[in-house]
Amino acid sequence: MLKMNLQYFAGEKTEKATPKKRQDERKKGKTAKSQDVNTAILLLFSFIILFVFGGYILENMLKSFEYSFTETLHWDVTEYSVHQIFSGAALDTAKMLAPLMLVVIIAGFASNLMQIGFLFTTKPLKMDLKKIDPIQGAKRIFSIRALVELLKSLLKITFIGAITFMVIWIYKDDMMMTAFYNAEGALAFFSRVTILMAFAAAAALLLLSVFDYAYQRYDYEKNMRMSKQDVKDEYKNVEGDPLIKSKIKEKQRQMATQRMMSEVPNADVIITNPTHFAVAIKYDESKAAAPYVVAKGADLVALKIKEIARNHHVVTVENKPLARSLFASLEIGDFIPEDFYQAIAEVLAYVYSLEKKV
Repeated sequence: MLKMNLQYFAGEKTEKATPKKRQDERKKGKTAKSQDVNTAILLLFSFIILFVFGGYILENMLKSFEYSFTETLHWDVTEYSVHQIFSGAALDTAKMLAPLMLVVIIAGFASNLMQIGFLFTTKPLKMDLKKIDPIQGAKRIFSIRALVELLKSLLKITFIGAITFMVIWIYKDDMMMTAFYNAEGALAFFSRVTILMAFAAAAALLLLSVFDYAYQRYDYEKNMRMSKQDVKDEYKNVEGDPLIKSKIKEKQRQMATQRMMSEVPNADVIITNPTHFAVAIKYDESKAAAPYVVAKGADLVALKIKEIARNHHVVTVENKPLARSLFASLEIGDFIPEDFYQAIAEVLAYVYSLEKKV
């Protein structure tokens, strides 16, 4: 029973997502983002552009209508005339909508950058059979998230509907008086009221989108949680299994020791402590200007070095201070520094004299 409980708690997702998991999910296009923020910013900037460039759009629209009813109305229907009419209408429409489209594109990019930063990935576009799985689709439709989205939609409709109704209620008396206005005055009044309602609705949606973004952030973090076992597995995948890593390191040490031991027979002298340290020195004037360390070891490794030296008739010299200093300050392959030149020269001179090389 205790083991089952431990397994349950190990599988419970209680840990925050690791940076690696966040990066992997981001590459898949999964981020904390509220679509309501995008919609609210797009609507707000669209209404601003319509308010600023409304006169420009209206003027171009009137010119287009005037030209259509005074000039093109009398044209003969030919392939050239039809092409000219449609191309002219398309060009006029593009001129009118260019400011709006430009700002909408900029607002769309800006709203996404505000939420998730720059992200370009094609993984969400890849074919995924799970997306057309009817069972998974039914689970998504009847899930808690779907219920939350439904409640959010009802809240937005209710809230924005109440805002627009309040604006209409404030101007209800003025609306009744439009019966006494001419067409231009009535149109101007309804335009002002419509713009006011649009800005109020966009501001209300922007306010709601802040809460929606907070919820999306919370839901994203909740879904990104990991169990303790997930964290351990990820660490093993990234860093490698500690047991395997230790075995690899041990194998590397063994190989390095074997390579080092193979160089001991080529040494000129082994300087010992005599029991704790052993340092093998080689001097080859044709390869290097100074003697260098070909092997070193302590305790059992030192005994192994001395054993190989005996088997290959390499001279062993006991010098406790020198052996200790060389072992502590030099690594395999290092050249003997100037501080040790005198001591090493004396040792090598002694070895050469034994071998009758000098």
